[in-house]
Amino acid sequence: MASVTIQAVKKRFGEVAILHGVDIDIADGSFTVLVGPSGCGKSTLLRMIAGLEEIHGGEIRIGERRVNDLPPKERDIAMVFQNYALYPHMTVRDNMAFALSLAKMDKATIDTKVQRAAEILALAPLLERYPRQLSGGQRQRVAMGRAIVRDPQVFLFDEPLSNLDAKLRVAMRSEIKELHQRLKTTSIYVTHDQIEAMTMGDKIVVMRDGRIEQTGSPLELYDHPANQFVAGFIGSPAMNFLPGTLRRAGGAAHVELPDGTRLDAPIHAGGTDGQPVVYGTRPEHLTLGDSGGIPSRVVVMEPTGMDTFVACRHEGAELSAVFRERYDFAPGSTIHLLPDLARAHLFDAATGLRLVA
Repeated sequence: MASVTIQAVKKRFGEVAILHGVDIDIADGSFTVLVGPSGCGKSTLLRMIAGLEEIHGGEIRIGERRVNDLPPKERDIAMVFQNYALYPHMTVRDNMAFALSLAKMDKATIDTKVQRAAEILALAPLLERYPRQLSGGQRQRVAMGRAIVRDPQVFLFDEPLSNLDAKLRVAMRSEIKELHQRLKTTSIYVTHDQIEAMTMGDKIVVMRDGRIEQTGSPLELYDHPANQFVAGFIGSPAMNFLPGTLRRAGGAAHVELPDGTRLDAPIHAGGTDGQPVVYGTRPEHLTLGDSGGIPSRVVVMEPTGMDTFVACRHEGAELSAVFRERYDFAPGSTIHLLPDLARAHLFDAATGLRLVA
């Protein structure tokens, strides 16, 4: 196992800059998730760690070794790809053993390593099958098995679950997390799915346009987003945002929405009187009131059994609310949503930064 240190790393394609000096410290044995929208540079960064993309600035270290100029085979990493990348003419056993055979290991050692990985991943009954005879989830486990047998210092996962159906993705999330807890190998996982990031990562790195927006534990990012982008990206359903103006008088503070609606400012919110702001509140942090709060017109009701999702509008702004109770609001009716002031946020309208007193 080894730590991974990424210092001021830059990447460009022609004249177009893709990464703008990225810094990340990944602890030995940790599970770090790189998350962000398509095109943010997360997969490019992963491929740079693997040695599949050239580094145009900065430094990458695996353990104490600077790996900028090392070929992939000398970096002691193993990568699991989105499309499995299995050899169709080889059995499961041969797919898993291939890299070890190239390394000229003896047959007894190869058999032992393959059998151990097969038992960890419940693949032992499938070792003589071919990839075409496997389900998507089984193929992905074979791809992980091929990585495990190499006993690398670092596992790299490039959106490995995106080709699976929703139910299987949930199951495979648990399998990968359990695998990491068992092997304790440093893992770097790329996804655009923030649910995967929240449920799997010890540490999440949120990226946008080749830059890091925020790094922290899942709950740190959820409870204390650094800016409006992180607040909107982390969490499902997404955080609600309402533009307004901050008003301060006599030690009290409130936000005035464009239609004149007044909302008490969140606890510990910063900002100055008259400052344009964005009021942020998560759907599950809204409660129902008889009056006051945010008057909202019900658009759609979605009962899920466990809770009730309500899509609303307030003066053209889209709002979502999630209630544990089972309500049955008529579309077009008006409800009053009260934000939890201890969990709401204020963001500067110009910079997007969270305003903290």
